[in-house]
Amino acid sequence: MNGDKKQIRIAVTGPESTGKTTLAKQLAEFYNGLYITEFAREYVETLPRHYTYNDIETIALKQLEQYHSTKSGFGQIFFFDTWLIITKVWFNWVFQRTPDWLEDQIQECKIDLFLLCLPDLPWEADPVRENGGENRLKLFEQYRNELNHYGFKYVEIGGSGHVRLQSAISAIDSLRQ
Repeated sequence: MNGDKKQIRIAVTGPESTGKTTLAKQLAEFYNGLYITEFAREYVETLPRHYTYNDIETIALKQLEQYHSTKSGFGQIFFFDTWLIITKVWFNWVFQRTPDWLEDQIQECKIDLFLLCLPDLPWEADPVRENGGENRLKLFEQYRNELNHYGFKYVEIGGSGHVRLQSAISAIDSLRQ
């Protein structure tokens, strides 16, 4: 390996219950990269009440902190289990508004590739998930629309198990060439 390797940031995004966490962890292991956890889930699971607009803003600020912590990782590949695109859609879906600063941060914090997970895996309910069924399809379209709006590079990832992982690996290998 040569010494001029740059950092690469991959964000796994998509609706609930589409295998984002599993895929991000598998990719981090495959590439010997760093997995950046989904702070939103950790945060919401510990709340003694339903989340608020301010809670979502706290989550977004933590996502920025996680992003900025990757800046010192020269030559590393980072896998974000969700990113600010999801948070923006979440703000709009639930509260019909976003913080004034969010738009600039989405554009300033560069992600090299988004892996947009298709809602083709079976829905798995859990205490934090809210949007199964038809909402999952609507949210998928919103994520795709946001990625297109910003002109971000993304690949849709579908299938299950090994097929899903191989699709993601192929997309990342294409980026790295």
